[in-house]
Amino acid sequence: QVQLVESGGGLVQPGGSLRLSCAASGSIRSINLMGWHRQAPGKERELVAVITSGDRTNYADSVKGRFFISRDNAKNMVYLQMNSLKPEDTAVYYCNAILTESARVLPGNYWGQGTQVTVSS
Repeated sequence: QVQLVESGGGLVQPGGSLRLSCAASGSIRSINLMGWHRQAPGKERELVAVITSGDRTNYADSVKGRFFISRDNAKNMVYLQMNSLKPEDTAVYYCNAILTESARVLPGNYWGQGTQVTVSS
């Protein structure tokens, strides 16, 4: 059973920083894409950042220059460094991965349970 588990959320003041981590565990053949999405109260889930197995990245315009995504392929982990946080960054952040389980041929889309990030003074 593949699981994605996030950590690192919490309460931070505007202008502060947080680092989110996500670990993919289970019997995994390969991980293609890893990323972070977020969902604020009353809003739809939106893409924050993604990173390919070749370390190509893409960011939402709202976080460019402030958030940085990275991954450790050996550990099946993805990170999101969030700097200069704003109140509008407040949301539940979800880890996402497109990966292939060892017992399967085709990749699937997997999600973590989410971690709350609150930016408030």
